[in-house]
Amino acid sequence: MIAEKMQGAMNEQINAELYSAYLYLAMAAYFEDRNLKGMAHWMEKQAAEEYAHAKKFYDFIFERGGRVTLKAIASPPAAWKSPLDVFREAYAHEQKVTGLIYALVELAAAEKDHAASVLLDWYVAEQVEEEASASEIVAQLEVVKDSPPALFMLDGRLGQRE
Repeated sequence: MIAEKMQGAMNEQINAELYSAYLYLAMAAYFEDRNLKGMAHWMEKQAAEEYAHAKKFYDFIFERGGRVTLKAIASPPAAWKSPLDVFREAYAHEQKVTGLIYALVELAAAEKDHAASVLLDWYVAEQVEEEASASEIVAQLEVVKDSPPALFMLDGRLGQRE
């Protein structure tokens, strides 16, 4: 049985993961509007991944005999100044999510919830990957600056994400 405190914290994390999916979908729409289909594709894949992260918490709560309580998802922004600003926000967002995961890790340790600790180890490793991916694209966009040919080359590469 999952402890009430852990259940509540994981329900909050489900909301955070669903907001992440919503944010990345808004970013995909921004890129679609600018005919940057590769970046839109990358963000759509990211949105799907974030939904899967939420579902993993959702399933875990039920596997432990708990109750999922879904809350309203906040509205994400709809506009940014540039592709670089979008990916900077994505990177900052991933850093925020990492902090939320770390807080869950600390709660699991305090509650001596070993099953949650095992689950959260996966999320810790996943966040390393998420931050590295977003950070790499930010660095590339900083090099590209205002070069349309370079931007379209990067867009094509990001469109190949599986």
